[in-house]
Amino acid sequence: MSRNQTLLQEDQDLIDGITNGSTESLRIVYKEHFPLVAQYIIKNSGSEEDAKDVFQEAIIVLYDKINKGDFILSSRLQTYIYSVSRFIWLKKLNSNNPLTVAMHQELEETLAVEDDLQESNTKEMQFHLMEESLNLLGEPCQTIIKDFYIHDLSMQEICEKFGYTNANNAKTQKYKCLQRLKKLYFSY
Repeated sequence: MSRNQTLLQEDQDLIDGITNGSTESLRIVYKEHFPLVAQYIIKNSGSEEDAKDVFQEAIIVLYDKINKGDFILSSRLQTYIYSVSRFIWLKKLNSNNPLTVAMHQELEETLAVEDDLQESNTKEMQFHLMEESLNLLGEPCQTIIKDFYIHDLSMQEICEKFGYTNANNAKTQKYKCLQRLKKLYFSY
């Protein structure tokens, strides 16, 4: 398991713990993620008390999302908590000072870019894992999968290329190859 997968699994374990009412999971989230939020808020005209309030609000947002049952962790938990905390803090600054409207808009744009980058990183990681799995697959499966899905060859063309007796046999072989590919992909 890669380091990134391990970190994502640890984050998911914390989410599962929060879902199940674990105070230990909440303690770990606070210990691991509060310092970064506090550092940001203190650097941006806030105090330690402000940081505690904002962090608590961010945890409430996280908790509410988890309890709704529609929360899917698509980034690191730290990124999520930090982004929510930044948003809350900028909103508080905005309500106290109209000059921060531009800062608030910039944050919304930054969050959108961060979400896009996270989604892109996730897809890139999945693509890389699929590529590695395909490379481990071996022949003739590797070529059959590439011919069908990348080169758009028909089952009849694959049948003729590999000398199968009919297209159904080629289709059966492609299915077996896909099963092996899935097994390799999900073993990472």
